[in-house]
Amino acid sequence: MELNLRGRTALITGASKGIGLSSAEVLASEGVNLILVSRTQSDLDAARQKIAARFNVNVRVHAYDLSDSRNVDALVAEHADIDILVNNAGAIPGGDLQQITEDRWRAAWDLKVFGYINMCRRFYAEMKTRRRGVIINVLGMAGEKMDRGYIAGSTGNAALMAFTKALGGSAGDDGLRVVGINPGAIATDRLVTLMKVRAANSLGDENRWEELMKPLPMGRAGKPEEIGTMVAFLASDISAYTTGTIITIDGGAVNRGPMF
Repeated sequence: MELNLRGRTALITGASKGIGLSSAEVLASEGVNLILVSRTQSDLDAARQKIAARFNVNVRVHAYDLSDSRNVDALVAEHADIDILVNNAGAIPGGDLQQITEDRWRAAWDLKVFGYINMCRRFYAEMKTRRRGVIINVLGMAGEKMDRGYIAGSTGNAALMAFTKALGGSAGDDGLRVVGINPGAIATDRLVTLMKVRAANSLGDENRWEELMKPLPMGRAGKPEEIGTMVAFLASDISAYTTGTIITIDGGAVNRGPMF
């Protein structure tokens, strides 16, 4: 399927690894020029080299902490004319209400919740002047499948789901679209590392980590590129009537019982 994205420009946060990097690679394969943002310069440089070696697109990088809104302002000042914004930065720590201190909760939300809101606020305004643009917020299924052991993440993702729907519901009036994706368990480096620790503790061998994935739908975690492909589809004009909604990609997990 031809997505007709060639020549457009996408800014992706949390772009040096995992879902962000896979989204960048899929978009690059469609001829989209990229602006990659994350907090670690060395990881960004590696991502740029990997993409540049495979695809004939322009790749720029910025090592910014988006919990600081001044860095959001800096991105907008330099890249106000982007066509696609993919918000993907931020990992909220696990733990119940007593385990997550106020400081940890606020720091995590400053990056993911308020980071997404600030990026949308600033880039939506720029896109509105041109009546062209798509914003894709990568959230997480914990916003649908509430978990007391991940209470800061469940609450934050649920808030961003409501934000995405509220903003996207009337975005078409401005010539724009705003959509969200709720990934389930995805085999990123972060998840694999976590599962190796669990395998070492429960099975005595970290290399048996894939055995712990069997309770998941289809007996596996999702692949980062399965999320990246949806990002590209939603960014394209083929999906021009999609806004103000959340696409869940979790193998059906949100409608099942406990997985671990």
